[in-house]
Amino acid sequence: MRVIRALWIALAAISFSIGLLGVFLPLLPTTVFMLMAVYCASRGSPRFEAWIRSRHYVGPLLVTWEQERAIPRRAKLAAVGAITLSALITGWSLGPGWLRWAVIALLVLIALWLATRPEPSSAP
Repeated sequence: MRVIRALWIALAAISFSIGLLGVFLPLLPTTVFMLMAVYCASRGSPRFEAWIRSRHYVGPLLVTWEQERAIPRRAKLAAVGAITLSALITGWSLGPGWLRWAVIALLVLIALWLATRPEPSSAP
């Protein structure tokens, strides 16, 4: 039982770390990894789960997503802004060819998906 519990905690820690990177890197979906971290932590350590939920930078977003499948406007603007910057850098730094346009198309699709998510009924 201890080994399984330790594996859940390790998965939670890895997911949380990747989610934290997603705050700064637009191609990593923060919410998905944070939700996974909360789920894994709930299996291995309720205290770790509570700690993740108490973080001011992800806690309210997690609750809003779990309850309403919604993203606050401020988070959408930050994400779409970072994605736009990434698309510009990609367009500038990658040479001509299909890879540049494939990456830019993927970034545009992600930005559109984010922009079309509903806003929460009560902003966190």
